Formats: sequence, structure tokens, C-alpha cells
Amino acid sequence: MTSSRIPRITIGLACLALPLAACTNSKPAPTVTVTAGAAGGSSSAGAAQATATSVTAPAKASKNYNLTFIQGVAGDEFYITMQCGIQAEASKLGVSVRVQGPQKFDPTLQRPIVDSVVSSKPDAILIAPTDVSAMQAPLQSAAQAGIDVVLVDTTVKDPSFATSQIASDNIGGGKAAFEAIKTLAPEGGKVMIMSVDPGISTTDARAKGFEDAVKADSKYQYLGIQYSHNDPATASNLISSALQKDPDIVGVFAANLFSAEGTATGVRQAGKQNQVRIVGFDAGPNQVKALRDGTVQALVAQQPAAIGQYGVDAAVAKLEGQQPPAKVQTGFTVITKDNVDGEGAQAIYKSDC
Repeated sequence: MTSSRIPRITIGLACLALPLAACTNSKPAPTVTVTAGAAGGSSSAGAAQATATSVTAPAKASKNYNLTFIQGVAGDEFYITMQCGIQAEASKLGVSVRVQGPQKFDPTLQRPIVDSVVSSKPDAILIAPTDVSAMQAPLQSAAQAGIDVVLVDTTVKDPSFATSQIASDNIGGGKAAFEAIKTLAPEGGKVMIMSVDPGISTTDARAKGFEDAVKADSKYQYLGIQYSHNDPATASNLISSALQKDPDIVGVFAANLFSAEGTATGVRQAGKQNQVRIVGFDAGPNQVKALRDGTVQALVAQQPAAIGQYGVDAAVAKLEGQQPPAKVQTGFTVITKDNVDGEGAQAIYKSDC
């Protein structure tokens, strides 16, 4: 990809952007941002929910509450960055946080952790459920046991028991990813999605946003979705097979960090860097390296630290007798090679706190 095309990506996505709503305790958002709902299109369900963009919490908690953050998967830079936001806000409010997470994004590994945490009776649990169905019962039981449950990033089928749900505008992110591919491959062609597994609320929403946008544009042919099971090696093998079947693929939307990493590897091994345009979701160090190397052309970065911060705010507000918003959506930042060392730098995920 030539450098002359980079600014056009930024311009095309900036047209979708609205200013990020100001909120207490937040760092200034990068210039190229999309806020909750900005690119999500119309949705009667979403409109009825009156989704908030921030959470108000006390300046200090009245006591040292015990919170537990259960990650979707340990070692993922997205959840590490969320953990950083959680720990910083917990320290500010004067509460304690323990962190646990499964070694894989798998409900059979996460559920025993939830059961163990519930038995320790924390005041609140912040959790990224690994499946919309499998994690429903254990989390509902935790709420019935008197533990406040805040859903961060992902959710479950019926979240009515939760204190609050805090996540990115994932449908909007999927639509923005397609807009980036359109800018990179304006002549049209075959496109596909590389995702994780079905049944994960966030990646399913990203896929829907992308699919809806593709199907509305007759210049593009949608080849469907492949599932990498959160394994970069699997994603690499899948994209290699896809390119053997359809060697003229022009764009891939990689719906999470590991999908993007593996897709970039497979495209590079196939020698298709100058043909296949990859837009990744998330911005870990490996994704940023791929962006700098030119294998990935754009990254849709979430705001995991803000999600974590608002999760703590919601939990403490509820424990202090307040009623936090039922749903909170955060925005995202589009990072390109052109802005990765400028305003996009603060959106890159962390490997440690």
C-alpha cells in the first residue's frame, strides 16, 4: 500500500466520527474517534435503551469494598489494558480489586473461576463473559447471592440481573471497518470476516455491523465468516485456505486481536500484502507491528481502560446506594500508519500496567 492512500483512510473514517462525550476521570480522546452509536445506524432497541456514555461515581468510596475482575482470557493485551483502567480507578476510589482469568477464552474454564469467586463473597464482580448462554446461569446465581455483577466488554442473553453493561459500540465498529476496506479497495471485490467463535456478544455484533454494510453495497461480494477459536495459527491457516479458494480476495475484517494477528501472518506468507487489505479490531503490540509493516492497513481500537474504569465506577456507585446506567457504550479510535505515532498512539493497548 502506498503512503498516499493512508490519509484517505483517515478522512473516510473521520466522516463517521462524532466528538466523544466528555466524562469525569477520562483522558482526552484521540482526534479520530467514533463514539457510541455514531456509526451504528438506526436501531429501535438501542434507541429505547438510552445508552449512556459515562458513569458518575463518588469521589471516594465510604469503605474499602472488595471487587474481583474476571477477564475473558488472561494475557490478552485488551484485558490487560482494561485491568490497568480498573486498578487505577479502584486506587482512586479506595477499593480493592483482585484479578483472575482463564488461560483460554472458554466458558468451561471461566465458569469454575466464577464459582470460586462467588464462594469468596466479594462485594462486586466485574466480568467479561466468554459465552452468552453458558455464563448466564452462574452469573445470575452470583447476583442472587447478593453480589453486584458488572458486565464489561461482553454480555449474556438476559443481562437483567446485572448492575450495568459496559462495552464498545461494536456494530458501529464493524461498519467502520467496512468503510475502511471500501477506501482501500474502492473498485469492490470479495471480502470476508475472520472472527473468534459464534456466541460471543461483542464479535457477533462486529460481524453483524460489517455484514450489513457489505450487503448494502453491490460492488462487494461477501464470502462469509471464518472462526479461528482465538488462535492466531488457526486464523493463519484459515486465511491461507480461503486465498487458495478465492485468490482474488480484496479485504478481510479481523474481528479481534488474535484474528488480526493470524490473518496478517497468513496474508504475508501467501505474498498477498499488496492485494488483501486487512482491517483489524483491537490494537495490541502485534497488531501495531503489522500496521507499521504494512500487512494490516487499519486498526479499530477500543477503549478498554475506559471500560474498566466505568466498570469500577458502576460497581462502587451501586454499592454506595446509587443507580448507575444500565448500559454504557464507549467509542473507538481508528489507527492508521499515518497517525500511529501521533494521536493514535494513546489508543494502543498495553502489555502491562
